[in-house]
Amino acid sequence: MLNIGCHLSASKGFTHMVEESLSINANTFQFFTRNPRGGKAKEIDEEDVKKAINLMQENNFVKILAHAPYTLNLCSADEGIRKFAKETFSDDLKRMEYVPNNMYNFHPGSHVGQGIDVGIKIIIDVLNEVLTEEQTTTVLLETMAGKGSEVGSKFEELKQIIDGVNLKEKMGVCLDTCHISDAGYDVVNDFDGVLKEFDKIIDLKYLKAIHINDSMNPMGSHKDRHQKIGQGEIGIDAFEKIINHPITRKLPFFLETPHEDIMGYKGEIDLLRSLYKD
Repeated sequence: MLNIGCHLSASKGFTHMVEESLSINANTFQFFTRNPRGGKAKEIDEEDVKKAINLMQENNFVKILAHAPYTLNLCSADEGIRKFAKETFSDDLKRMEYVPNNMYNFHPGSHVGQGIDVGIKIIIDVLNEVLTEEQTTTVLLETMAGKGSEVGSKFEELKQIIDGVNLKEKMGVCLDTCHISDAGYDVVNDFDGVLKEFDKIIDLKYLKAIHINDSMNPMGSHKDRHQKIGQGEIGIDAFEKIINHPITRKLPFFLETPHEDIMGYKGEIDLLRSLYKD
């Protein structure tokens, strides 16, 4: 079975997200832990969370994915921004324990002129401060497109971060198809080669999830503009290979494609399920 879901709004609670997922034939979902532009997170309704967990178990959901706000920049040159990011990150990991054994994804950040090695060191230092042996959440570094001074557009950079983290068993990677294509990895003609390179540099044991997005721009553009499945530069044939590849086919896939409403995601989920070879 293809494990797939999309990004949903958490404004109406966990149970509502599970119900929305079921309505579009999904068996997982992604959500922002708080406003994607930052700010205080809403109070957790424990009864709602318990009901949602039961509903997910009854319907054979796989792991869900929380996404840190876009404003979270662990390696900012601004000390105040770094402090806010670290506090947000730490708070999010505590909140994730209400839905244990799931995943938390974040953009590594932008070094904003400090240099890639300085940025990576700052990220490592923060992760070593906030990760705990007790947490059940796996923290995922997202592959990035490489626009501006982004950290994480090269597998070597993600490897460098993981190598510096003390609790490596709490770490993983979320591979974004749009981002890695925009970063210069040939997911269209050589996805097998991309995975071999990932394994050689990072190790496939760290590959935990995939953001499945087409791209508005050609490979190597470093633009990061998502497109609907099959309507961009990656194309439907490549996605059929990605969801059926023996290494990735059992991973959870999360759509972050541009849609006005949830039914657009249903169309993409139905399309991808029709291409999946059980």
